[in-house]
Amino acid sequence: MNQSQWLTEESNEKLRNRFSQSFVTHCVLHLPISFTPFFKLLSSPNFLNIPSMASSCSSIPRTFLLVSIVGFLLPSQSLALKSLFDPRDVLPLLPSQVSWPILNYLNNAADLLPAFVGSVSSPENSIQWQGSCFYNNSAWLEFHNKSGSEYGGGTLHIKANDAHSWTCMDFYIFATPYRVTWDYYFLAREHTLEIAEWEGKEEFEYVKKAGVSIFLLQAGVLKTFQALFDVLPLFSTTDYGEKSNIKFLENHMGATFKERPRPWTTSVNVDDIQSGDFLALSKIRGPWGAFETLQKWVTGSYAGHSAVCLRDPEGKLWVAESGRGNGVEDDIIDVLPWDKWWDYELNNDSSNPHIAFLPLHPDLRAKLNETAAWEYVRSMVGKPYGYHNLIFSWIDTTHGNYPPPLDPHLVASAMTIWKQVRPTLAANLWNEALNIRLGTKDLDLPEILVEVEKQGSSFGELLAIPEQDDWIYADGKSASCVAFVLEMYKAAGLFGPLANSIQVTEFTLKDAYTLNFYENNSSRLPKWCHGGDHVKLPYCQILGKYRMDLPGYNSIDPYHNMNERCPSLPTEYYRPNNC
Repeated sequence: MNQSQWLTEESNEKLRNRFSQSFVTHCVLHLPISFTPFFKLLSSPNFLNIPSMASSCSSIPRTFLLVSIVGFLLPSQSLALKSLFDPRDVLPLLPSQVSWPILNYLNNAADLLPAFVGSVSSPENSIQWQGSCFYNNSAWLEFHNKSGSEYGGGTLHIKANDAHSWTCMDFYIFATPYRVTWDYYFLAREHTLEIAEWEGKEEFEYVKKAGVSIFLLQAGVLKTFQALFDVLPLFSTTDYGEKSNIKFLENHMGATFKERPRPWTTSVNVDDIQSGDFLALSKIRGPWGAFETLQKWVTGSYAGHSAVCLRDPEGKLWVAESGRGNGVEDDIIDVLPWDKWWDYELNNDSSNPHIAFLPLHPDLRAKLNETAAWEYVRSMVGKPYGYHNLIFSWIDTTHGNYPPPLDPHLVASAMTIWKQVRPTLAANLWNEALNIRLGTKDLDLPEILVEVEKQGSSFGELLAIPEQDDWIYADGKSASCVAFVLEMYKAAGLFGPLANSIQVTEFTLKDAYTLNFYENNSSRLPKWCHGGDHVKLPYCQILGKYRMDLPGYNSIDPYHNMNERCPSLPTEYYRPNNC
């Protein structure tokens, strides 16, 4: 009798129960972490330095190493035979020097993103899907009034079957605009999640119509832990953090990082820099580096920050930018003398900036109205960085801007979570912008989501409504780094008669450096432009260890409603003409 004949589903379940109650429980509890509570693992100070297990489990690491190697050679999951375990499920029992490289090999940073599997609003509206552990799952929602409250509550039923191994589990996030909770399932049976009371009429009506959203951590719990440890280093100011950012961009964008010959700093002659010249920056370590890395990934931009040069009537050179720290905790719009700005980038910016200097084309330079440019800049100095419309330059379509498994449902749930963590910042980031799009005022995020449904639209459609440059927020006009530079270009006349039909708050960094605005004759570039680099870029890289490639540089002429409907899916980042 072969294994597939005698290992019935019932015996499998018994063995899974026995395994969970004895082997896993006994051995894992000798570790400094708990196997089940998801967030306790993240807070463990010894998470990356797991000591030896208790003596009763001392033989496990070597045994599991051998079995894990064999496990990777087992037949594919499409066969009828169910594995006793998946090696990935038991990697925490291996020595860290073995388990972490294996997890790293298996890992994809997108594993951090839960996948939307569906919404349930009634027993008649059940959904089915395949999980990471259990291949056959279904869910439905039952309304009840066990609490005796005005609107009652509900029971979410999750039925899980057909686990791919005895040791795996599925981890879920459940969300409405008014709550976010989570649970994990290790056993093949029907599970329930109780919601004692709805948060008033609003949540009750919303769930009846739109349902409770269900998200699956599709990589599984353990792989998600490793994904966290691939993403968290992006925020580090160390060499390891820099390497993590580079690896992320190479893996997820297809970007290349070729080292330039020394010196990595160009001796700039400021006499060759004029008003309107564009500065493209790319930061690859620390919080700003991490922010830019994620921004590059979703937009396809090979730069993450921008600034613009201006000369005053006395000929002094200045740099204007949105996103300059004010020494407190805010990022603001500011203008600094070139020497001060350049010295900071050379000596004090811990994000290891790479900077490219993009001179304006002579024809555009001749059109630039310096007086109007300065008027715009002075009107914006001191205002906050353009958080209000930051995400809307990225999202132009209902589905073409979200790297899988990202989608509007996940964005809405992430906003819901963020609202609970940082309500004030959440209001700055999207609430006011979403209200403007809806034609409403002062609605909170849950109310916004309800109103979208009432208006017969979807959250994805709401996010894709183009930002307008003349929208005024509570703290004034809002401009991200690139919108600030391009707004100055508009004010100075560079967009000509198209100015009123182009919304530069819809532009990403990629949209800015692909504009056909810059010098296209390499013989007119400054003599110091390339320094000692044998690769002659069509622009001047003035700082950075790695060569700054800007694909599509200086190639697209302005047109009506430019960049309002452009997809941006990695890694091709296909851009239709005139989108």
